Order: sequence, then structure tokens, then C-alpha cells
Amino acid sequence: MSDLPRRIGFLVLALIAVALPLVLEDFWLQLGLFVMATMVGAVGLTLLVGVAGQLSLGHAAFAAIGAYVYVWATSESTPTLAGAGLPAVVGLVLAVAAAALVGFVFSPVASRLRGIYLGLATLGLVFLVRHLLLNLEGWTGGFTGRAVEPFTLGGFSFSNKNPDYLAIAGVEFEGLHRLWYLFLVLTLLAAWLAANLRTSRTGRAWANVRDSETAAAAMGIAVARHKASAFVVSSGYAGLAGALLALAYGRLAPDVFTLTVSVDFLVMIVIGGLGSVGGAMVGALFVTALPLVLTQYSDALPFLAAPGSGGLDPATLSRLLYGLAIIAVLLFLRGGLAGAFRRLRRRGGAVPVSGAPDDTPRPTRPSTEPGHPAGPSPSRSKETAR
Repeated sequence: MSDLPRRIGFLVLALIAVALPLVLEDFWLQLGLFVMATMVGAVGLTLLVGVAGQLSLGHAAFAAIGAYVYVWATSESTPTLAGAGLPAVVGLVLAVAAAALVGFVFSPVASRLRGIYLGLATLGLVFLVRHLLLNLEGWTGGFTGRAVEPFTLGGFSFSNKNPDYLAIAGVEFEGLHRLWYLFLVLTLLAAWLAANLRTSRTGRAWANVRDSETAAAAMGIAVARHKASAFVVSSGYAGLAGALLALAYGRLAPDVFTLTVSVDFLVMIVIGGLGSVGGAMVGALFVTALPLVLTQYSDALPFLAAPGSGGLDPATLSRLLYGLAIIAVLLFLRGGLAGAFRRLRRRGGAVPVSGAPDDTPRPTRPSTEPGHPAGPSPSRSKETAR
């Protein structure tokens, strides 16, 4: 019974998301596209950092790989730029596969490093990929970047063409409206897959490796293989997020995928709660929407200065608020927003349903009393304990 309110709440949110394009203006539609794209990337990173316990600062690099592979795959060749001219769906699949493949190539490094050393190794990927994006001009367009072809599916274009005019309930559905539903489907699918993966046998193995590699190895878990698989899955999610960001921007440039983007992804999952799929999505909403909303309404906020004027501009204020949010989480909400929500549910008398994705998968430990089955061990990870 306790699972029913959560299901009803999810259904209500989904219905609201479906109806929003009927009332939103273009700014909010564009903002929603950016939010949903970053949600996919944040979900992938929380699987790697929160569930598997591997630090990564290279998420932006894998997103860039997915974005540029998608653009190359769906664009036609020109005298100056290469392109494969493939269908958009194939381009999406190739974007995910290419990012996952690079993650697989990097996985031997990931399986041998941990903590800050793994973070520094992934940090090098950001600079390496940026160097390639700037210098492989025949593929990436160099510093100026290249345009993104509209997404098409079965002759239907998610732009203002084919059909040129489409209206539902008296509302004209242009490119942003159509992309909204494409992004919504892919985001929900990515979240659903991550939630099921997190509570699966693989997800439980990741959690065991995160809590103690020695204990996991003693239990028969292939530590190196599971660390590598977490990195591959997270890279694939980043590739899909990059392809969605390419569609949201409409034009790609190397400056879209900088080290700051990797840091933003980490901020998303820390604020939302490490290991929580829903928390990662809420964190992505906060981190992505805040600077854009502040910029949009900066004229109405007297304490904000124009960008580049040397005062407190929207971007600087956003960074300050991110920092305060992280400090508040570390001091008062050790489980992030997801942990706070779980504590509120417990105080309200709600009992988590067995198998429900309400917390990070817990490894099992033998019972100390004879005749009793093994029970779950405390869910605090090494990262949380610090």
C-alpha cells in the first residue's frame, strides 16, 4: 500500500510534463530541453559515483563524444565537413555506442584506480577530447563547430518542417514542442532503465564493490569487471546526454563541453543525493535551470549586474548558490535531497516496499546469530562516511 502514493505521484508528474508544452513559452520549452538532456547525464553519473563508488571528472568528455558522433552520423558530407547521412535513430544509437566504447577502452584504467587518482585520470580525458575537437576540423568544424541536423523519425521531423504546420488543442506545435516529447520519452526511459539496473544483481554487485573491494572479492564478485561495466554504462548515458544537448542547442562548438560541465554534473548528483536516480534528476533541474532563469529575469532583479560588467552577474550568483547548496547538503543533508525525502517518508509512517528503489543497493553480510538469515548491512558508503 505504501508504494501506491509514490506511483500516483509519478503518474501526476508525467501527466504534467506531457501537458506543459500546451502552455509554456519558447524560453521555458528550450529550458526544459536542456534540463532533460542533463538529467540523462546526471543519472548515468550517479550510477558510477553513487552506486559503484568511482569518481569521474570526465563526464563532459563522453558527452562531447556522443554529441559529435551524432552530428557526424546524421549530417551529409560537404567539401569541408565529413558526414555519414544516416537516419537520426541510427545516429542516436551510434552516439551511445561510441561513448560507451571509449568508456570500455578507458575501463582498464578505471578498474585499477580509485578515488582522487581516478578523478585525475578522467580529468585528462576532458582536455584530450577538447584538443581533438579543436584540431579535427574536417569532422568537428574546429572552433566554430558545426550545425545539427533536425531529428526525423519515419518522415516526421521534430522541427518546423514535415509537416510545416501541426496543431493540437489549438496550440501550434513547432520544433521545440516536438522535441519536448522526444526528450521526455528518452529521459523517462533512461531513468527507468537506471532504476531497474540499480536494484538488479549488477547494481548490488556495484554497491558491494563500492563499500569494500576486498569483501566483494571474497564474496566471489569480479571487482575489475564490475568497475569496468559501471564505467561503460555511465559513458553510454553521457553519450546520449551529449546527443540530446546537440539537438537542444542546434549547433555544436567545443566550448559546450568544458571542465565546468563535468563539475556541474557532480554538483547535480551531490545535491540530489548520491546513488538516487530521482535525486540526480532533481539536482539536474536545479543546476541547469538556475543560471538560465536568473539570466532571463536579471533585469527584474536589482542586485544582479549585466554579464561582463564586473558586478554580481547571474552566472556568478549561480555558482555561489551551488556552493552554498553543497555546503548545506554536506552539513545538514548527508543523503542529499533524496535522503531528506526518505527521512520525511519514514516520519510520515511510510515503509519502503521490498525491491523499491528508495535507497542505494545494500550489500549483504552474514548474520552473527546462528539460525538467522543474512541481513542487509548499513548503506553508508565510504564516500558518505567521509
